[in-house]
Amino acid sequence: QVHLVESGGGLVQAGGSLRLSCAASGSIFSVVNMGWFRQAPGKQRELVAIATGGGSTNYADSVKGRFTISRDIAKNTVSLQMNSLKPDDTAVYYCNADIRERGSYGRLSLYNYWGQGTQVTVSS
Repeated sequence: QVHLVESGGGLVQAGGSLRLSCAASGSIFSVVNMGWFRQAPGKQRELVAIATGGGSTNYADSVKGRFTISRDIAKNTVSLQMNSLKPDDTAVYYCNADIRERGSYGRLSLYNYWGQGTQVTVSS
């Protein structure tokens, strides 16, 4: 079993910055992809940024140039630096990861996990 724990959310004024962090722990063979999603009130959950196992990063168009995702593979952590925040960035931000671990009969399989979420509120 693997757990993802987020931290760093809070209240900030428009134009301000926040840094979110996520740590994976548990029976981890290896971490493949790690990233961030968000869900605003009354809206669907959407992809914010992903750091792939191949070393590339991908961002939603709405956050390009403002957000930066980074990961520490050795420590199984990922961070999201959010600058020039806008009220539309207000949402619960969720860490997500694709993780290889031993499943049934000891077979190595890929599993997807979600964190509990951390609230980011940007005031106007």
